[in-house]
Formats: sequence, structure tokens, C-alpha cells
Amino acid sequence: MSEVYDVVIVGGAAIGSSVACYLSGAEGFDGRVLVVERDPSYAQASTALSAASIRTQFSNAINVAISQYGAEVIRDFARCMASGEDAPDLNFHEGGYLYLAATPDQERTLRENHAVQRACGADVVLWSPEELAAAFPHLRTGDIRLASYGQSGEGWFDNTGLMNGFRNRARAQGVDYIRDEVTGLTRAGSRITHVTLASGRRVSCGTLVNAAGPRAAQVARMAGLHIPVEPRKRTVFLYDCARSPEGSARVNHGRLPLMIDPSGVYCRPEGRYFMTQCPPEDDRAVDVGDFEPSHAEFEERIWPVLAARSEAFEAIKVIRSWAGHYAWNRLDQNMIVGPHPEVPNMLFANGFSGHGLQQAPATGRAIAELIVHGAYRTLDLSPLGVDRILTGTPFLEKNVI
Repeated sequence: MSEVYDVVIVGGAAIGSSVACYLSGAEGFDGRVLVVERDPSYAQASTALSAASIRTQFSNAINVAISQYGAEVIRDFARCMASGEDAPDLNFHEGGYLYLAATPDQERTLRENHAVQRACGADVVLWSPEELAAAFPHLRTGDIRLASYGQSGEGWFDNTGLMNGFRNRARAQGVDYIRDEVTGLTRAGSRITHVTLASGRRVSCGTLVNAAGPRAAQVARMAGLHIPVEPRKRTVFLYDCARSPEGSARVNHGRLPLMIDPSGVYCRPEGRYFMTQCPPEDDRAVDVGDFEPSHAEFEERIWPVLAARSEAFEAIKVIRSWAGHYAWNRLDQNMIVGPHPEVPNMLFANGFSGHGLQQAPATGRAIAELIVHGAYRTLDLSPLGVDRILTGTPFLEKNVI
């Protein structure tokens, strides 16, 4: 295998493979691309451990547009990524997101966000407590002031299917994948020139893409750079109901949405079961190897909220649980994308703060455009660039779960 590559991508999960797929398929690009992935089983990748959901209910227009494109790709994934007889259908369940507001501040936020979403053409409606109860009769709505419901373009899908589809297409388009770990970067002035791997190999590169997920800050430090990205643990619980409310909705063919309670607890259907999670009370950085589920969260924080919200959730039991990592951007919980002004051939695709899977298609397309054309051609993601990190100027997103 050649030790000289035009582009080296650090990390081969959803983000890295999306970049590899879009780049290798871009008109006018004929360079060599290498993806370095430390664990090709992806057993502990954020992609594999995520709740695999997508929504348009964000508070800023860029994030709405990013997800609108993501939904287009997910719907059409089988056709776009078909290779021979392999057509990877992501089984997109457009169940929607349902945000509930119980305080004046929460209601105001939903109304402000809704104005942004509707201006972008998102299919989102606001409901009174009465309309909410009529649509989802299993819910207790006495404390609710307002609800926001995504009627289309939101739901959940096959997370590893998305990653594998991008990866398989990238390989078919000539991208090389290797199992190895980046242990060093050689920087000559304002450029990264070489990548050193744990195996001892040294690879020359024209452009480096940091798609290392929760390990992104480690990769940046190898070039003498800093980004405020760290691993934050999230425990997901799969539970069964004695009497499931799935099928009881009076909208969307009876299907229940992903519901975000005012407390921050969310739940959604997952086959015959339900999936749930809540933000930790002590939400701080964890070791990149810490995947021990926080079991106490279910009994102490999640179950009381679910039981209070619906009689159907009073008698439930955990089937299994697992922990994954958000690549948390401490500044503003939004992605960091694009080149570093000090090292312009180092491109970042990091800090998604739990939104990486749904934002992977737009991110891959954007990074490919920067490499091939030197500028964004479709969706301008420059407000999400590194400059705001250097100046400490947040690009705020109110809807982070």
C-alpha cells in the first residue's frame, strides 16, 4: 500500500466514512484517500451506541437545514448507496419528535424555535394541551403549557447501516481503510506533512481530516492545537411495558414519537420495546474508556418521570442498558467544522455533542466541498468554523438533548 495520500481521515465511523464517501465520489477529485480507524468493529464508537435519531427541531437555521438534508439522504439511502445487489435500507421510522413545555420559559423557547423551524420549511406544529391529549391519549398533560411536534422529517433509523453504507461506497470508490491508530502528527510551519501510526508506519498527507469523535482533542493536540471537545457519558435504557401504548396515537397511523419531557428525560419506541435516556446530573468529562452504564439513573430519575407522564409507563422493566459517549463541545454544543487558521490543511469535523449521526451526511458533503473546491458549495457552515472557538464566541443552540 502506498504511504503517500492526498487526504488522511482520522476516524472511520459515521462522520469519517461520510467524508470519505462524498470526497471519493466528488466530480473533479482523483486523489488518494486513507481512513485510519483504531477499532473497525466500532463496538465503542459513538455511532454504534447512539439512539440513532434525527430531528429538524433546532433553534438555529443552520442546524435545521443540516437535518433537512440528512433526512433526504436517509430516506433515499438505499438508492444512493446501492452497490450491485446491496441496497442498504435504513428502515427510517418517521415517528417525529414531541417536545413538551411546562414552564413559561420552556413555552417561550418552543415558540421562538418554531418560528425558526417554520421559516426553514420544517414540518413542525405547535399544540395546546388539549390538542396534545387528543393526539396522544396515553399522556398526562395537566402540567403542560405547549407541545411541539414534528409531523415529518424526524424519527429514527439504522445507525450502523448509515455508517456501513458510507464506508462500503467509499471503499468501492477507491478509499483505503486500515486498522491502526494515529499516535503523532508532523507539522512543518503551517502544514501537517505526515501522520505517524501505532504500527510504526509514517504516512505523508496533503490534507488531514480530524473525525476522531470523543478523541478529537487528542488528535488536535498532536498538531499543537486545541479544541474544547471531550467525552461525556450517556446511558441508554431499553425497557418493556406491561401495557404498551404504541399504536394508541391518533396521528401518524398510531405511531408514537420520540417524546422529550420537560424534565429532559426522553423516550421513544424501539421495536416492541421503548428506549429512554436523561442528561446526567453530574455531566462532566469521562475517560475515553469508561463505558460503564449509570444504572442508578433509571430508578432514581427516569422511571419516576415516565410513570408520572403516562399510566402505561408505571409498570415497566429494563431489558438492557449501555453507555456511549457524546463528543461534547464545551463552548456551545455545536459541531466544529472546517480548517484551522493556523494549520489550513487540517480540517475539523468534531464536537457534535450528540448530533453527529444525523449531521453526518451534511458534514461529509461540506468537508468534501472544502477539499475539492476550497469553499462550501451547498450549505454554508462557516458560522460553525474554528474561528469562533479561538475567539470564545458561542454559536448557540437551545435544543440540545
